[in-house]
Amino acid sequence: MQQKRRSLNRQSDKLDYRPVFIISTEGSSSEPIYFDIFKQLNIAINCLKKVGKGSPDKIIKRMQSELHECNFRASDKAWLVVDKDKWTDNQLQTLHNWSKKDARYGTALSNPKFEYWLLLHFDDGNNINSARECEERLERHYPNYEKAFDNRKFSYQHICDAIKRAKRRDNPPCIDWPKEIGQTTVYRIVELILNTARERGDIPEEIL
Repeated sequence: MQQKRRSLNRQSDKLDYRPVFIISTEGSSSEPIYFDIFKQLNIAINCLKKVGKGSPDKIIKRMQSELHECNFRASDKAWLVVDKDKWTDNQLQTLHNWSKKDARYGTALSNPKFEYWLLLHFDDGNNINSARECEERLERHYPNYEKAFDNRKFSYQHICDAIKRAKRRDNPPCIDWPKEIGQTTVYRIVELILNTARERGDIPEEIL
């Protein structure tokens, strides 16, 4: 019997102001679509539009421009979500340094790429040695995901499983970014979003 998909959705009447998560991503397709999942909650997700090729300076500049224009409140968060890819340690250090300037800031990195985080929704992500292997493994669980990426494939249970798997691999937790292929810290921003929703009573008790 097919398991019924549990929805994250519930309207909250406790607080009027919705916390905003501003996310600047390196990718322009999978990442924004994935984070749209959490718009089901009473939390605003603002994935900034990517223009041209990504670089640490451009990703930070895009974020700083948004923060300058918006009403960035104490309960809001601003996160950079990037891949290890071919970025150097010096480039990644630039992102890490920026994220330490304010307690509301953060950086999440997947090594080798964001698809590794997606893979953890379906299996333990063991024995991944390259970006290609990561993509091929994800294709087994989610055929043609690049051509027709649909975040409805990811249930609440899938997300919880991915968080647990990512935590096991990020042990002890890195203080900057994952150095080894087969690690991701995207779970940190996802967990932060879910915990914010729980505190506000925006996730139904039956799926806590």
